Amino acid sequence: MPGSNTDEDPTSSGSAPARSVVRRPNVLAALTVAVFAVVLGAFIVVNQVTDDDPAVAAGSAGVPEEGHVLGEPGDTGVTLVEFLDFECEACRAAFPFVEDLREKYAGEVTFVARHFPIPSHTNSTHSAAAVDAAGEQGKFEAMYKKMYDTQPVWGEQQKSNAALFRKFAEQMGLDMERYDDDVASEKILDHIAEDQQDGVGLGVEGTPTFFLNGELIQPTSTTDFTDAIDDALAEAEQQK
Repeated sequence: MPGSNTDEDPTSSGSAPARSVVRRPNVLAALTVAVFAVVLGAFIVVNQVTDDDPAVAAGSAGVPEEGHVLGEPGDTGVTLVEFLDFECEACRAAFPFVEDLREKYAGEVTFVARHFPIPSHTNSTHSAAAVDAAGEQGKFEAMYKKMYDTQPVWGEQQKSNAALFRKFAEQMGLDMERYDDDVASEKILDHIAEDQQDGVGLGVEGTPTFFLNGELIQPTSTTDFTDAIDDALAEAEQQK
């Protein structure tokens, strides 16, 4: 169970999930496909909001005014938006695949992270606020990755782990007075709430949920996912 291993130091910069996999390419590829199927199938059912009939609105799941673009924006106009929850096990399972996509499509596709805290997760909003507060000091991605690396330690607990997240910020060398102000600020908390409201309006029911150029995509394999991106890139090229 997440959080049950007391031998790990989650504040260590070398923290990693307790379980490891030998990186043989064929085995890793098979595992990635298997994990992806679980992420977009059984896991997403667990990480759902509780509204019986969420409103579905037409429109784009584009980059908000202060959205979190991961890395450098692509130059094709193709955008992949992920609604995520740092306490969501499925999001953590999808994280390595998303990182692979970022590497594969670097310079072409713009990758955007948007918050969608699951109400049953005690630390969803705390972790999102910590990541955004780190982002105010140029460390969004560092904290974003730290949350997934350490999720087995702090996730699925019924107590706040805001103090632990503050330790992460200290280790990153952040200005802690500014961090403390930002993490509790209306600006950041409102941004998280707005992301969630946008997600509900777009029909998001669980995490992770992906939109490609504003359209919900529900791939059942890694190949489906990359094919969808390749098609979007081809369409963008034709429109030049």
